[in-house]
Amino acid sequence: MQELHLIQGEHKHLVIVCLSDDTAQWHITQEADSVLTIHLFCLDKGEDTDCDVLLDINQVGEHAETYIYGLGVISGKQQIKVHTHVRHSVPNGKSNQLLKFAVKDNARAEFVGELIVAPNAQHTDARQTNRNVLLSPTATMHTQPQLEIYADDVKCSHGATTGQIDESALFYMQQRGIAPDEARRLLLTAFFHDVLTTLGEPEVEERIQRKIADALA
Repeated sequence: MQELHLIQGEHKHLVIVCLSDDTAQWHITQEADSVLTIHLFCLDKGEDTDCDVLLDINQVGEHAETYIYGLGVISGKQQIKVHTHVRHSVPNGKSNQLLKFAVKDNARAEFVGELIVAPNAQHTDARQTNRNVLLSPTATMHTQPQLEIYADDVKCSHGATTGQIDESALFYMQQRGIAPDEARRLLLTAFFHDVLTTLGEPEVEERIQRKIADALA
């Protein structure tokens, strides 16, 4: 378990990149004007290993910003469980969560996203998005957004979808000579593109893309 306290000064802006295939727990408190960015990647290692992650964030200072970007690719009998808890305790906070998962074989993924806006946390701007793709009929995805909003002057939104790969796009690509496996890989690379580009590091993005391709092979 990791506990951090973001304050003004040298610890005001923190970026965490987490490549996890087991258990990770982060409890982070944010003071005024602090900025926290978390990049989470749960990638298939070809083994029956699980990924269990808890991100517990509490904004206790005004104008704090929280960004959580994550993706997961699993197969076999693997399981992903990602639980985010973001609490806006004071006014003028901002948060954005974007998490995507691709699940195949008998694997199971679970996302629980708790977003809490306290009664006095006016002018909060909070967004949460979860998008998922099932790559086989036996794959399972459970998504549970939980929004508790007790302030009335806020901008808050959430969206959660789970579906299959776009068969019409897959057919279109095959009609133009792209092999089915390659077409599927390209579509899933595009699916994860907006998460990957948040890194802002092309070399790291390319490394993660290779890991995704290996996981989808």
